[in-house]
Amino acid sequence: MFVDSHCHLDFPGLAENLSQIFDRMSHNRVGHALCVSVNMPDWPNLIQLVEHHAQLWASVGVHPDYEDTEEPTVDDLVRKSQHPRVVAIGETGLDYYRLTGDLEWQRDRFRTHIRAAREADLPLIIHTRSSAEDTLKIMREENAHEVGGVMHCFTENWDVAQAAMEMGFYISFSGIVTFKNAVSLQEVARKISLDKMLIETDSPFLAPVPYRGKTNDPSLVIHVAEKIAELRGTSLKQIEDVTTQNFFNLFNKIN
Repeated sequence: MFVDSHCHLDFPGLAENLSQIFDRMSHNRVGHALCVSVNMPDWPNLIQLVEHHAQLWASVGVHPDYEDTEEPTVDDLVRKSQHPRVVAIGETGLDYYRLTGDLEWQRDRFRTHIRAAREADLPLIIHTRSSAEDTLKIMREENAHEVGGVMHCFTENWDVAQAAMEMGFYISFSGIVTFKNAVSLQEVARKISLDKMLIETDSPFLAPVPYRGKTNDPSLVIHVAEKIAELRGTSLKQIEDVTTQNFFNLFNKIN
């Protein structure tokens, strides 16, 4: 069984096609998927979705790209995290690629999420883009190692991967690892210890080769696993087994 450790099944393009997606997931042996929160106004719909499907789980958090939206407090996040289907805090982090100017609000929001994760004793789902130095700095300052988590849709270099793993974080690979120009990321996928690896789709975005440019969904996570197996010269079964076990080790509220 494969697990998609990060998707957005409540997004347009996926939410209205769930029955077909579930059929494709079953065909490709994708048994579970973690539906990741990006803002507070849409969170009730996300929870309603996972409540009706046993193979789905949820997080609670506000993505760093959402500038003009309701800011969560530590208490908000902790309270929502008590829902039995919520297994993580996030998606949170920093993104200096899409937004510019004074981004102190992003850093403040990130600190709020780490503090909530520590209080709730749940792992973090961290997004970082063009901001690795500040992301790692805040993780250290806020003692993110106390709960650990995952660096989702990882696109950074080996040094960043090592620094995150030293704080107890997993590294998650998306369809980007299948792209021809992702040479440095493929090198990270070759070098990383298997016990720190997760796979994801980040669907509906970043469909892996041979579906690049099309709408992504959790059934396609198998192609991420296939590429990693190829890069490492190992079996698909090994990648399937270790990434699934890693998922349940990290998001242990499911157990």
